[in-house]
Amino acid sequence: MKITSTSCICPVLVCLCFVQRCYGTAHHGSIKVTRNQTKHIEGETEVHHRPKRGWVWNQFFVLEEHMGPDPQYVGKLHSNSDKGDGSVKYILTGEGAGTIFIIDDTTGDIHSTKSLDREQKTHYVLHAQAIDRRTNKPLEPESEFIIKVQDINDNAPKFTDGPYIVTVPEMSDMGTSVLQVTATDADDPTYGNSARVVYSILQGQPYFSVDPKTGVIRTALHNMDREAREHYSVVIQAKDMAGQVGGLSGSTTVNITLTDVNDNPPRFPQKHYQLYVPESAQVGSAVGKIKANDADTGSNADMTYSIINGDGIGIFSISTDKDTREGILSLKKPLNYEKKKSYTLNIEGANTHLDFRFSHLGPFKDATMLKIIVGDVDEPPLFSMPSYVMEVYENAKIGTVVGTVLAQDPDSANSLVRYSINYNAEEDRFFNIDANTGTIKTSKVLDREETPWYNITVAASENDNPGLLSHVTVGIRVLDVNDNPPELAREYDVVVCENSKPGQVIHTISATDKDDFANGPRFSFFLDERLPLNPNFTLKDNEDNTASILTRRRRFSRSIQDVYYLPIMISDGGIPSLSSSSTLTIRVCACERDGRVRTCHAEAFLSSAGLSTGALLAILLCVVILLAIVVLFITLRRGKKEPLIISEEDVRENVVTYDDEGGGEEDTEAFDISALRNPAAAEELKCRRDIRPEVKLTPRHQTLSTLESVDVREFIEQRLAEADLDPSVPPYDSLQTYAYEGQRSEAGSISSLESAATTQSDQDYHYLGDWGPEFKKLAELYGEIESERTT
Repeated sequence: MKITSTSCICPVLVCLCFVQRCYGTAHHGSIKVTRNQTKHIEGETEVHHRPKRGWVWNQFFVLEEHMGPDPQYVGKLHSNSDKGDGSVKYILTGEGAGTIFIIDDTTGDIHSTKSLDREQKTHYVLHAQAIDRRTNKPLEPESEFIIKVQDINDNAPKFTDGPYIVTVPEMSDMGTSVLQVTATDADDPTYGNSARVVYSILQGQPYFSVDPKTGVIRTALHNMDREAREHYSVVIQAKDMAGQVGGLSGSTTVNITLTDVNDNPPRFPQKHYQLYVPESAQVGSAVGKIKANDADTGSNADMTYSIINGDGIGIFSISTDKDTREGILSLKKPLNYEKKKSYTLNIEGANTHLDFRFSHLGPFKDATMLKIIVGDVDEPPLFSMPSYVMEVYENAKIGTVVGTVLAQDPDSANSLVRYSINYNAEEDRFFNIDANTGTIKTSKVLDREETPWYNITVAASENDNPGLLSHVTVGIRVLDVNDNPPELAREYDVVVCENSKPGQVIHTISATDKDDFANGPRFSFFLDERLPLNPNFTLKDNEDNTASILTRRRRFSRSIQDVYYLPIMISDGGIPSLSSSSTLTIRVCACERDGRVRTCHAEAFLSSAGLSTGALLAILLCVVILLAIVVLFITLRRGKKEPLIISEEDVRENVVTYDDEGGGEEDTEAFDISALRNPAAAEELKCRRDIRPEVKLTPRHQTLSTLESVDVREFIEQRLAEADLDPSVPPYDSLQTYAYEGQRSEAGSISSLESAATTQSDQDYHYLGDWGPEFKKLAELYGEIESERTT
């Protein structure tokens, strides 16, 4: 069949046109395009087939999944320039050209060499061109056309999300939506019914149904009960071709579970129960369990138990175990078989979470009766009191009665009872008990200050059955007696200032007593009357369990006495009263005017400076090292002594230092300094410089009188001339030092050498206090000496 276009198109344009009329021949100047042409035997007429769909410009169609042995014919290209002599060559390029699609370059026939799958690729874009075979020049411009792969029903519907698991509440209304399933078909939805899917239910009827078009699964029955059946397996089928015969299908499974609602009330399996409880059961312990059954699950089966009436409502209590949903029966009060042998309880179990949609199925509670039988057992002895408290004085004699405990056999046999005290192996046994009477006595002397309270455990058992024991706690309070004298509360560091005044409070002390409050305070402080009166310090009782230390005189001197001792007596308020003596150590220290301690002695200074033992050791080690270095240096200097006579060219200075120290201003026997201050006396004492001179002491008043009439300059020049002319001196310079004081100092001399002629009454040392803190101590010393002389 030849198909030609009804309008002019571009040369070499591949056309599949929608035509309403067919012509046997084509117009000149256009491309002839033949599609799916059927060749007939010569002599037979051509049969024209009506195409299934209209022609679309620039498109060929090829059927997918072609399985024939020969290549599949696609179409034909023809140029108006082709005269049939083979001079025109057709060329095909683009997607699949040469591999999937081949063209006869002489006739223009296009064939498909492979089986195509539309689901992998739906169309191919190619380009066609006619050229001159001899010159290879194009006869027509290149044209583009499309080969579409025509779909066949070769893919079955698939459920991509299956299998499904879904839940729906039990007792739901009919038609309740459960789930919507969706199947996909890979075929072309725009061509035929290959991708048109319908749903049907293969398994799960009559409980569920499915919508054929939407795939929505719904319940098909009223009041589906979970307690009757909980799980359902529904099979859904999806079929293409609109469900027609020959269509392909796929299926999936939907597992549906009915969820629980509270539509079942609790029920006790029995209406009457009986429970045996021995009378020895402990209060607070669980004595039994009871349970009501509920067909529901989860929170819909939760319930609470309660005792609604009965004669045992005050003896027993019931609670709910949330895990097991059981009622736990507990004992509130002790049982006594001899008094009451049975009890009756009415117990109710009720749901806690109600669903009012199903209230017509109620009431959601149930009740049962429980009879409790009390069992008789051999009970241990029973003490008359749950605990005992007794008292005994300390220092009581061994065997003193503390108290008595009493226990009896509660059974009708009324067996005899024996008593004992439970002791640990390491525990000291301060008490014992009479096994028959229960009387507790002391076995050791007690000391309240060591242990003021004892806790012991007394056991009681029957003679007939020693294995049955009962215990009771006995607390024993040890009462106090006045057996400890008072003592100072701590070690006191008492300090008195050198400039203290009479009646001044220098410290406050307090006392303590190991005895109880009744035998301790109030404390009394006083001095021992057997000792002579202390001239330095006295004691004042403040009557508030403290005492003050006061001075009796003014001014104390460390140089005279740096430590004082004050014996004191302390008595308590007990009956009879006890007293003790203690000695206070009082140190004398230098203080500021406001009373702050400046220094006491070397140890106090170091302590106040905060030097630790390690620091003191480090300082001592440094001093030792320095001394060792000095000794080594002196030893080396002595090993390098030079001769006394050296060459005249070797002129060196020699500094001679005398470190002789006198015994102070009051020491006039060790050294007479007047020899240095009196040039006339020095003139008489000429001697060799290399030996120690023997100086004769002269009276002090002669030295002073001579000193006033001698010129210092003249004295020094005279001594210089003597040194130059003395042949016994070394041939090098010698530095001579004379402690001579001038006479024109405005401050004057504070030396006692010049003050010997003055009287004591002419001296006034108060002006030294105005010279600054350096002279404060000197002013205090001279002031104290002047005060003592005046006294």
